[in-house]
Amino acid sequence: MSYDLIVIGSGPGGYVGAIRAAQLGMKVAVVEKDKTLGGTCLNVGCIPSKALLSSSEEYEKTSHHLSTHGITVKGVSMDIPKMLKRKDAIVSKMSKGIEFLFRKNKITWLKGHGKFAGRNDVGILVAVDGDESETVVAKNVIVATGSNARHLPGLKVDNKIVCDNEGALAFESVPQKLGVIGAGVIGLELGSVWRRLGAEVTILEALPTFLGACDDAVSKEAFKLFTGQGLHIHFGVKIGEIKTSAKGAKIAYTDSDGKAQTLDCDRLIVSIGRVPNTQNLQLDQVGLAVDERGFIPVDGYCRTSQPGIYAVGDVVRGPMLAHKGEDEGVMVAELIAGQHPHIDYDCIPWVIYTSPEIAWVGRTEQQLVAEGRKYKSGQFPFAANGRALGMDSPDGFVKVLADEETEQILGVHIIGMAASDMIAEAAVAMEFKASAEDIGRICHPHPSLSEAMREASLAIYKRALNM
Repeated sequence: MSYDLIVIGSGPGGYVGAIRAAQLGMKVAVVEKDKTLGGTCLNVGCIPSKALLSSSEEYEKTSHHLSTHGITVKGVSMDIPKMLKRKDAIVSKMSKGIEFLFRKNKITWLKGHGKFAGRNDVGILVAVDGDESETVVAKNVIVATGSNARHLPGLKVDNKIVCDNEGALAFESVPQKLGVIGAGVIGLELGSVWRRLGAEVTILEALPTFLGACDDAVSKEAFKLFTGQGLHIHFGVKIGEIKTSAKGAKIAYTDSDGKAQTLDCDRLIVSIGRVPNTQNLQLDQVGLAVDERGFIPVDGYCRTSQPGIYAVGDVVRGPMLAHKGEDEGVMVAELIAGQHPHIDYDCIPWVIYTSPEIAWVGRTEQQLVAEGRKYKSGQFPFAANGRALGMDSPDGFVKVLADEETEQILGVHIIGMAASDMIAEAAVAMEFKASAEDIGRICHPHPSLSEAMREASLAIYKRALNM
């Protein structure tokens, strides 16, 4: 069978790229070895974790915060199996939705493991190892095989006692004591889920700073708020021997002061980053190889060194973000179709779905200092925002950074309720090279959380109206 495009992997970058290619008139197939479409993000990543975050947040609100509104609730309990069933139902619904989109766009699902098998006169050969193994050919191929959780050397992840992100989404009960190695996005999000439901959560981070990718002002605020909620976060630690049994895990570590410590926990989540899924692709069959970190080298348009072969998402340079992979999939499809797409990687937003949420786009203040770039900064607290107060969510702020001379927005950093939604305005503004004054002159609805964006922009000019 011959196709215009074969995509290896059905995660966000893969399935979205396939749909866009089909919209542009191509004959498309997607190779996926799992029984469900959607990749890690949909099945054991972004979507299920956000479902659990939502459920656990509702539980915490009902248990501890409704009294602020004059609502008295007694006898609150959490049905963990029902919570997990809801999460699984959302995943199933969305996966079936992708299957529908494949049928709608006449995309063929080739069920099995995809790998390169060379070239012939027609195009690039892809072997599909499944129940019915076959070799297909395409004029173009996109590698979109995503990433896997990075594991600690010598520590077996059984997803019962020692878990990665997949196991941490399926605890059948709330652990009394939960250990987390890694204070990144996954560690904080999953740690927050089980902390809200009653676990005593201790997070061990090897790096000497907390949330180093964030603006310093945001990371300091986040540490204060998260530790105030009950998360025990230790950074600058060195992990030693980890002993496991049927009852739990014992982690020996050295703290930032060099003192030997021990953490006993019922469950342990290992969240120390992710590695690209580039094994068993037989890249050498088409003249490709990965770099020293396991990524497939590509240019700014996700083109590999071999004609007709592209790679997107977690298997290439840049942030491991689902929406980044989606945009790359669309860009490649349009490029193949002869269009002239592009991605401004400086305008890709980041989000951590804790409570409060953290979101940012563009440069941090410390990056601008390191670059020697002159800038202006404006900040506005949600504590002075009427909508935030009415929603009992006064924590956090919006911070806007702009070039000192041109006043073009260089970065926006938000910690607060609905930061994941608010950051989109900043991304739009930066895509259109807007100035802080542009945001300050746009009429925002009142009362709304978005007013904090306007006020932070006005604060650059010492013109904030409510501070």
